[in-house]
Amino acid sequence: MNAAAGARRSPAVESGAVRVAVVDIGTNSTRLLVAEVGDDGTVQELDRRSVVTRLGQGVDASGALADEAMGRVFATLAEYRAAIDHHGVQRTVAVLTSAVRDAANGPEFTARVRDEYGLDARTIPGDEEARLTFLGATSERPRDGAGPAVVIDIGGGSTEYVVGDGDELLFHVSTQAGVVRQSERHLHTDPPTAEELRALTGEVRSIIEAEVPQDVRARARAAIAVAGTATQLAAIDQKLEPYDAAKVHGHRLSRERIAELLQELAALPLETRRQVPGLDPARAPTIVAGAAMLVQSLDAFGLDSTEVSEHDILRGAALEAVHRTA
Repeated sequence: MNAAAGARRSPAVESGAVRVAVVDIGTNSTRLLVAEVGDDGTVQELDRRSVVTRLGQGVDASGALADEAMGRVFATLAEYRAAIDHHGVQRTVAVLTSAVRDAANGPEFTARVRDEYGLDARTIPGDEEARLTFLGATSERPRDGAGPAVVIDIGGGSTEYVVGDGDELLFHVSTQAGVVRQSERHLHTDPPTAEELRALTGEVRSIIEAEVPQDVRARARAAIAVAGTATQLAAIDQKLEPYDAAKVHGHRLSRERIAELLQELAALPLETRRQVPGLDPARAPTIVAGAAMLVQSLDAFGLDSTEVSEHDILRGAALEAVHRTA
C-alpha cells in the first residue's frame, strides 16, 4: 500500500456535523472514507484508505466473483471495520458497483458484507453510481457559468460519464468498459503489443460513441477525471514519492501528456512498471488500459485536457448518507 492508502486525520468534529463512513467496493479497489459532513455540505476528511483488491478478477469471463478475490475484500473490510469503530462513526454505508452488479453471486456477497461487517451495504445501479460520482466531484466547485463539464470515472469494470452544468445533471451513463475488464479482454502480452492496444482502444472508443450521443459530447466544455486511473497518472506526472493527495487534487493533465505516459508505461514489462515513480505497484497491471481509456475519453468529447479530482463517489455517498431523507 502506498501513502495514498494511509490514514489521514483531522481535528475533532464541529457542532452539528455527522460522522460518516463510506466504503466503496469496486471492481479494482476497496476504499474507505471517514468524514465529518456538515449541515452546509462541507466534508472534513478524518481517514481515507485504498487497497487494490481486484474483486472483478475473472468476472467478465466467468460471470461470478472468485473466492480468492472475495477473500481479499473481506480481509480489507476487517481492517476498515476496526478503523470505523475507532472513529466512533454515526452512519456507515457501503456501495458496491460493477463487479458485484455483473456477478451471479453478487447478492450473496453483498449480504455477507452487510451481515459480517455491520455496513449498510447495497449494490447500486450504474445510473446511481454516476449521480453520486458527479455529486462528489462537483460538491466544492464554484458555479461560475463556465458551461457543461463531463466527469469521467474510469473504474475496474465500468466507466461513468456524467455531463452537468452547475447543479443540473444533463446526461449520465454507465458503460461496460473498465481497466480490469478491458485488460483481461485485450492485454495478454507483457508488455502489451501494439495490436493489443489498438484492439483495446478501438473497443473503448466504439463503446463511448455508442453510449454517449455526439450532441452530448459536443456540449462538454471541460473534463474532471476521478478515481484511480486519473489520480495515479497525476502522481506519475509529478513523480510523487510519497503520494500527496493535495498535489494530485486539481492537477491538470493534457491529452498529449496522457498519451506520452501511455506510450511510456505500455513499453515497460509489468515488473519494471511497478517501479515507476508515483505509481502504486498494485495498479501497475491496469494503468495501461486506464491511460488508454482516458485518452479515448478526451478524444471522444473533443477535449484537450482534464482536471484531476480526489473527490468522487466516496464524497458523494457521504453527502447522500447524511442529507438524504429516506
